[in-house]
Amino acid sequence: MKQPLDPFFRNKLRLSVMAILMTNREAAFLYLCEQTGATDEEMNEQLELLEQKGYITTMRAFFGKCPRKTSTIEPKGEQAFSDYIEALEGHLKEEK
Repeated sequence: MKQPLDPFFRNKLRLSVMAILMTNREAAFLYLCEQTGATDEEMNEQLELLEQKGYITTMRAFFGKCPRKTSTIEPKGEQAFSDYIEALEGHLKEEK
């Protein structure tokens, strides 16, 4: 029986952010925008949704006079993303 795909990860930007954070554990806001091609507004919206689910934490600080936002993946996010990838692989294997 196929494991259901979590609809939360059907959003391309959320999926991309989680993939980046699974690899890097932590990433600056600007890096995430550059890597995904997202606007500041789009990225802020998706990071907020990920944070509300408890998948990431976002820290805001100043580096000199410049504000800096950094996101870090949480264990709950790691598990949810891993489960999604496992379910996706199951669906792909059944398609063959």
